[in-house]
Amino acid sequence: MLLGKNSTIEVTFIKSLKDDKPQTKLVVPIVDESSLYYYNWVQSNIEKVAKATDSRVGYIHIPNMVGDGLNEFVKHFYPQLNKEALIIDDRGNGGGNVSPMIIERLRREITRANMARNVQIPTQTPRQMLTGPKVLLINQYSASDGDLFPYSFKKHKIGKVIGVRSWGGVVGIRGSLPFIDGGYLNKPEFASYSSDNSSWIIEGYGVDPDIIVENDPAREYKGIDDQLNKAIEVALEELKTHKKTIPDIPDFPDKSK
Repeated sequence: MLLGKNSTIEVTFIKSLKDDKPQTKLVVPIVDESSLYYYNWVQSNIEKVAKATDSRVGYIHIPNMVGDGLNEFVKHFYPQLNKEALIIDDRGNGGGNVSPMIIERLRREITRANMARNVQIPTQTPRQMLTGPKVLLINQYSASDGDLFPYSFKKHKIGKVIGVRSWGGVVGIRGSLPFIDGGYLNKPEFASYSSDNSSWIIEGYGVDPDIIVENDPAREYKGIDDQLNKAIEVALEELKTHKKTIPDIPDFPDKSK
């Protein structure tokens, strides 16, 4: 059946054998189911991490480094600020240009602690930050700005990187030359090199993980994600030695003297 845009299908069904009165509903099909599969995969990973860590560790997947990826980061980062540690998943990240914004947020450091009247739990400034251990997952499909992200993550010592070497393509493009037949041709426009010495980075090689873990396709088909399992193990291990970052509220000063 070929359906046009905004087409509907009339579906008739019964709820159960006991209730055999037919009901009719209008269903609006979608053109592409990939977003639903992606949503289910992310939610499954969030639940898997929460179950394995007694909800101590959070999970975020960043699909790309454009609007969608930034939205996914914002959507999942802020609700999980109460977690003790965080797993950031960069696998399959198709690139873009917003990785510096995400790195800056992950690098936030406490400048001072705060208390308030009738509140027992101290807070920190800046507020929107996760102070616990962070672990990053990468694979061979972490590309372009998805390559630059793990490079920055390692350079700034944010946490351990787990998985396999990233794709290795960071020479950027600005857009195609115009062609009369509708074809396109992108040309290399800009590239990154080391800020420490005069040498090229990443292009043609990628970023090495700190801990190499390959996912076996057969095990993945069964729902076993060895890379994610290793990230959970590392996050829990680092929590054992992670020191409390905010000291207790001191005794109140005596202002009567």
